[in-house]
Amino acid sequence: MRNLHSFKIGAWLIISLNVLMAFGAIWMFMRMSPAIEQIIERNEVSLEACEDMLGAIAVYDGVRSDSLPAIFAAALKRAENNITEKGETSAIEVISKTYESALAGDAEDKAKTINAIRLLGQINRHAMTKADMRAKQIGNAGAWGIVFMATIVFISSMMSVRFFNRHIAGTLEEINAVLRINKHGDKFRRCAGSTSKDSLFIYNEINSLLDRANFPNKNDTFK
Repeated sequence: MRNLHSFKIGAWLIISLNVLMAFGAIWMFMRMSPAIEQIIERNEVSLEACEDMLGAIAVYDGVRSDSLPAIFAAALKRAENNITEKGETSAIEVISKTYESALAGDAEDKAKTINAIRLLGQINRHAMTKADMRAKQIGNAGAWGIVFMATIVFISSMMSVRFFNRHIAGTLEEINAVLRINKHGDKFRRCAGSTSKDSLFIYNEINSLLDRANFPNKNDTFK
């Protein structure tokens, strides 16, 4: 039947769109995950190093300690090993040249060191903001893509339901009603009302069978 074939195509279309939505959602989260990991793994390391260096300078002003220069150097080393953004190299070079004299009490180098550390922090915060915006853009694009596909699925589903009710369910209901009425004594009730070629063919065949069953000795037909 052509109607049944069309309905099957519509059903498979809806199934395919649902599968596409599922894969689209997976793709969206997979694209967002690296951006979030970049925020955590790349820039967070440098920001923690900046905090440790500023903390070491602040504490060293009040308390002279042999361990604080080592703490500062370790934090600087972490920052050097985690250069991921443009401008970090020059800031780290300034820190490397001035931090020892800054810890020794040189006011000018201390100011240069602090400014370079702040610049390093700003660079990484800016990079985190950009990465966050990229993640949001991917999320928004994926969400709207899913909304678009969901709209298509909804429209396709409504069309399939309408098609099913009109060409399949309606046909079956008409046949069921005619057969029940004939069974209860109304020998003249026949299938009618459909404009579909497939349904009309079935109606005509059923009507012919009912004619032959109810009026075996007559040539009258009810179509």
